[in-house]
Amino acid sequence: MIFRQLFEPVSSTYTYLLGCAETGQAMLIDPVIATLERDLAELARLGLKLVYSVDTHIHADHVTSALELRKRTGSRIAAPAIDRLTCTDTGIQEGIPLRMGDVILNPLHTPGHTAGHFAYHCDDRVFTGDALLIEGCGRTDFQNGDTDTLYRSVTEKLFSLPDDCLVFPGHDYHGRRVSSIAQEKARNPRLGGRTLAEFREIMARLDLPYPIFMDYAVPANRRCGVCPEELPEDLQKYCGHMEKSPQG
Repeated sequence: MIFRQLFEPVSSTYTYLLGCAETGQAMLIDPVIATLERDLAELARLGLKLVYSVDTHIHADHVTSALELRKRTGSRIAAPAIDRLTCTDTGIQEGIPLRMGDVILNPLHTPGHTAGHFAYHCDDRVFTGDALLIEGCGRTDFQNGDTDTLYRSVTEKLFSLPDDCLVFPGHDYHGRRVSSIAQEKARNPRLGGRTLAEFREIMARLDLPYPIFMDYAVPANRRCGVCPEELPEDLQKYCGHMEKSPQG
């Protein structure tokens, strides 16, 4: 499998490029509109044809490039079926693998951060979106989030994967790129070895600010990535083209 981990620094989002060497096909997991040109250039550099964009959930901190990718490449938009987005081509459901050549994504419904959140297990790795971060997890106080549900999603579903399964998160804010199920069981301060009661207390004490881009990002992502025509000056960076965006 061809694999690239790509980083968008404004929202600290990881996008994952998965390619099939035999068929020359590729998919992007959680692509960001600000790094559209970078992703297209990377696909061209590798000689790959994009056939799927895949989102883990309806994001509140960035705008997906799914719709623009479809316009530019003819790729199909795959997103959780539970969210009932009219712009998607393929509705993701647990138990129904998403196949692309020799690359097979096994969707895992992992609600709690949002009601429709999915993680994707592929061979020796899992793309956990915002459900499980490196030594952390996504917040549960908006978009039908639920603390108890996230606890069960992680401890009963993600933590049941093999210990050596690599964890590739949707974000990291400290320059970290990858973890493992064993490491998160042992070192995650919110979820590793914690009881549900302890997790509830931890999440209740977070006191996080309202996401500054959420009121624009959520409606945009419900349309598979349509940026608002007018954005406040301090938020224009979320939809503007990013000239420099490092690869992970």
